[in-house]
Amino acid sequence: DSGRWSDAALLLRDMMKRRIDPNVITFTALIHGFVKAGKLFEALELYKLMIQMSVDPNVFTFTALINGFCTHGRLTEAKRMFNSMESKGCFPNVVTYTSLIHGFCKSKRVEDGMILFYRMLQRGLAANTITYTTLIQGYCRVGNPNLAQQVFNQMGSCGAAPDIRTYNVLLDGLCCNGKVERALVIFEYMRERGMDVSIVTYT
Repeated sequence: DSGRWSDAALLLRDMMKRRIDPNVITFTALIHGFVKAGKLFEALELYKLMIQMSVDPNVFTFTALINGFCTHGRLTEAKRMFNSMESKGCFPNVVTYTSLIHGFCKSKRVEDGMILFYRMLQRGLAANTITYTTLIQGYCRVGNPNLAQQVFNQMGSCGAAPDIRTYNVLLDGLCCNGKVERALVIFEYMRERGMDVSIVTYT
């Protein structure tokens, strides 16, 4: 994969030599590729080049970079880029918000993630299953299974149905935090409704 993205960078240079100006789609695809390959430095260099060439980044460009910062634990820079989006007339979508929420939860800053979550709802964006699952996992990680279950209970009324991963995260969190009986109740609920109780759930 890394070789593939090196080739992509060479292709970009070749395009510029031929006086073919790359557009926002080209840059964003390359930035996303570098982030996915763990090459955040290269992704940021491309972003700088993009700005120098007066190519305006879009929501997908920003989301890829925010995700990259969060993956590397660089939350201050992720938040700064998130805040700079709107000043550039580009508004974050649910994936952008969820990426930053995930970064906060991964760093055990779940309350910061919740602030962002409510800000997202105030903007009229509906959280999806991944957003809720991220918050549930965050609360379990900091030893607060009660709030994790509150978030889980909130999902249905907000139109985001839990999937098998959501259940697995909650069950694991309850068990790890000494709430085994509560986990068994949820497990039985899953079985009674014929849900796909996967190997992950059993373990």
